[in-house]
Formats: sequence, structure tokens, C-alpha cells
Amino acid sequence: MAHPSQLGFQDAASPVMEELIHFHDHTLMIVFLISSLVLYIITAMVSTKLTNKYILDSQEIEIVWTILPAIILIMIALPSLRILYLMDEINDPHLTIKAMGHQWYWSYEYTDYEDLTFDSYMIQTQDLIPGQYRLLETDHRMVVPMESPIRVLVSAEDVLHSWTVPALGVKMDAVPGRLNQTAFIVSRPGVYYGQCSEICGANHSFMPIVVEVVPLEYFETWSSLMLEEA
Repeated sequence: MAHPSQLGFQDAASPVMEELIHFHDHTLMIVFLISSLVLYIITAMVSTKLTNKYILDSQEIEIVWTILPAIILIMIALPSLRILYLMDEINDPHLTIKAMGHQWYWSYEYTDYEDLTFDSYMIQTQDLIPGQYRLLETDHRMVVPMESPIRVLVSAEDVLHSWTVPALGVKMDAVPGRLNQTAFIVSRPGVYYGQCSEICGANHSFMPIVVEVVPLEYFETWSSLMLEEA
């Protein structure tokens, strides 16, 4: 999860998020090189009184500064399109979960099970135990198995919400009357935090998302206990 004074992204916990971070670094380097070149040209023009007559009227340099930006845009566009297609690819998910946004909590339904559904409310500050995070902990976590394709169907019951977990590279709008879907594969076990990323009313800041990733055998044990309680 994020920590104070952090400048970069959270550590990637899914292959898609790793690709997004690599693309960010790739694009940032291009922007840095362009900015350095423009700064150098501006400094050179301001600090010298000499005039180069070949720059004032040169077809060759006009061709270069027309073709070069096009090549740079292609270098940015191709990796971007590749990641967009990767993010939309959903192949044979092992588990499907329906996440429904409410004012101001989330409810989860494991559609592969007959009766496995629960609401997830934020734990109030006065009820936190040592080690828990304020405004991020919930009374029920969404538990999923690691290294398994997970499909999440996202919708809302009242107003716009957005189901977002940065470490997994997942952000999907929850729209009333519409069923959106996203998918992810988590590379390692852990607890990953997110929050609603669409302003949805007075308590928008108080509907966190907690995804707990466990090995498959632990997930089966957890699901069996949840079904017994239901």
C-alpha cells in the first residue's frame, strides 16, 4: 500500500499493473528527453546573438521536426494499445464476484456459490485494533485465491461509484443499471487496499475496498466457513 511522502506507484501485485508501471516509466523518459531538448534550444536561442542562416530557411530541418514527433507518438501509442487490450482480455475466469456499490458501502456476491454474499462496511476509527489502517479497513474483506483469473462484475444500486484497487491495476466505474466487468490475476498473497474513486456523496471517503489474497486451499477453507455461517 502507499506510504507517506511516496512519489511513485504502489508495488505492483498483478501482471497488468507491472505493465502499466513499465509503460509509465517508458513514457516519462520520452517526456524527459523532449523537455531537455526544448530547454536546451530555448537556452541556446536566448544566450547567443549569432544567427544560423541554414536554420532560418531549411526544408531538411522542417522534414525532421515533422517526422520525429510522429515517430515519438507511435512509440507511445503502440505499447499503450497493447496494455489496453491486455486489460480487456478475460479468458476463462476461475472465480466471478459481483461488487455492488451502495451509499456508502460495498456488497460482494460470489456468483459461483449458491449463497455466498456479504456487505463490507468501513471499520470506525474508535473500533480499530493496533495494526489496522484508519479509513481503509473493512469488517469483511473480499477474499480471492492467488494466481487465479478473477472476474469482477461491478454495478451500483444508487449513484455512481468506482471500484478501485491501485496495486492490482484495477479501476472500474459502478453505474446504476449497468453491469461493467474487469479482471485481474494476483501474483502473490497479501492484503490490498483501495477506495471508491468516484465522488458519490457525503461519505464518499468512507467506503474502502480490501482485497485479501490467499493460497487456493485457504480460500476453499474460508468459503466453506462463510457458507456454514450463511
